[in-house]
Amino acid sequence: MAKAYLVGSGVAALAAATFLIRDGGFDGADVHLFEERRSIGGGPGAGGTADAGHTLFGGRTFGAENPCMYDLLSGIPSLGDPSMSVTQEILAGHEDLARDGIARLVDGDGKIVDVSSMGFSERDRLDLVRCLVTPEGHLDGKRITDCFTEHFFTTNFWFLWCTTFAFQPWHSAIEFRRYLRRFMHLAPGFSTLPGIHHARYDEYDSLVRPLTAWLRERGVTVHTHCHVTDLGFAPGHRSTTVKRIHVTQDGRQEQIGVTPDDVVLVTNGSLTDSTSVGSHFAAPPPPPRMSDAWLLWHRLARGREDFGNPDAFDKHVKESRGASFTVTTKDPAFLDALAEFSGRETGRGGPMTFTQSDWLLTIAAGRRSGCREQPEDVSVWWGHGLRPGRAGNHTPKPMTMCSGREILEEVLHHLRLDDAVAARALDTSTVVPCLMPYITSQFLTRRRDDRPEVVPEGSVNLAFIGQFAEVPDDVVFTVEYSVRTAWTAVSRLLGLARKPPAVHKGHHDPHVLAAALETMYRR
Repeated sequence: MAKAYLVGSGVAALAAATFLIRDGGFDGADVHLFEERRSIGGGPGAGGTADAGHTLFGGRTFGAENPCMYDLLSGIPSLGDPSMSVTQEILAGHEDLARDGIARLVDGDGKIVDVSSMGFSERDRLDLVRCLVTPEGHLDGKRITDCFTEHFFTTNFWFLWCTTFAFQPWHSAIEFRRYLRRFMHLAPGFSTLPGIHHARYDEYDSLVRPLTAWLRERGVTVHTHCHVTDLGFAPGHRSTTVKRIHVTQDGRQEQIGVTPDDVVLVTNGSLTDSTSVGSHFAAPPPPPRMSDAWLLWHRLARGREDFGNPDAFDKHVKESRGASFTVTTKDPAFLDALAEFSGRETGRGGPMTFTQSDWLLTIAAGRRSGCREQPEDVSVWWGHGLRPGRAGNHTPKPMTMCSGREILEEVLHHLRLDDAVAARALDTSTVVPCLMPYITSQFLTRRRDDRPEVVPEGSVNLAFIGQFAEVPDDVVFTVEYSVRTAWTAVSRLLGLARKPPAVHKGHHDPHVLAAALETMYRR
């Protein structure tokens, strides 16, 4: 029987393993995942305790236009209720977790910004339309700042956009254009995103753990603390037929023979690589060494244009890094005050961005649930900063050098809550900061061939999956993208009739276009 070897264990790899078994007819015992970390999931999973502080690495939002993800999860039982699938769990909880916040943006005086208008000038509108209709090939190597004037980056639209999707002005114009087209249908309600679905827990608990449980039940072998250092190819110029996999485990080097009937799926690059975690009283330490995901991609791409260009994504850490923090508290005073300020009960208000924050801080106080092990009397909320290299408005240090407590002090400074409430929040909260050097690396300025095709031309048994494999028209930094690359890789290499559905193109709908134009001109 053919065997499958998957390098990495993130959502893309877990999805690919599932498709191999479900659609490709593979026996679970013939599917092998290689992961350099001790745990699987492609990044640090949520964890912690009520005393030391829980750690979340961001929530995940999904839209109805995520057919690949929902198809995958429709056959995966929920851990909370095995009688329903993960897809059913997410959809069932949509109404309970829906948000309709009116405090999406907060100005420098601590007042809620009216976002009924996007704040565009006529030049901004023309530039947006021009970006939308410009052929993607004409945006090769261009930044967003190459397409817009300085005023555009002061509009309500930009503050909403960049803090929702984590874009920076210097990011790729190609990716920005794809997002504009992909999410145009959300324009009328962009401040609240009413059509977005929310998982009850973080990505690790909502997606990784159910997928992992399903795969283990079917005998899939996971090799943890195992480093894939290189691939050996069959002789021939630019051969894409893998013959050997070079691995190192527990100090032992070995080679795994691969036949043309086997499949090798490589996760190239990593958004969560070198993540470092601090504590309530200490800033995150310097990031650890670069991971196998980048090093292997560099080895494979050396001298080969068809395997992409990792340099475009991992050589500009100051442009791709981000910082986040998780707050754990047993005292409801802060969340009660936040609910009163925002005019919405806790969990209904959605994210809140402080537009005059030098760190460009955004906080998100969801309902009580954050991770499955969270005690009943504990609340967890989360936040991030898009400008972590700058000194704060209250804390005279870069966010990257701040402890959890110092970050909370900065948040309280912008909220301007009652002194007694702020003091209680500081005394009863534990804040865990997190530094992620490559978290927006997939958005960095690139050319069209910097990401390899999912299945390179002429490939017999090799495919690339994850955020750094190219899928025309679809948008990176989404679960949907990872699952789509996995489904594409499996269906093409195995020649399956069942293929991923087409990428949603709402911008082709005249009703969507009309609603977007109306929003653009709203004053």
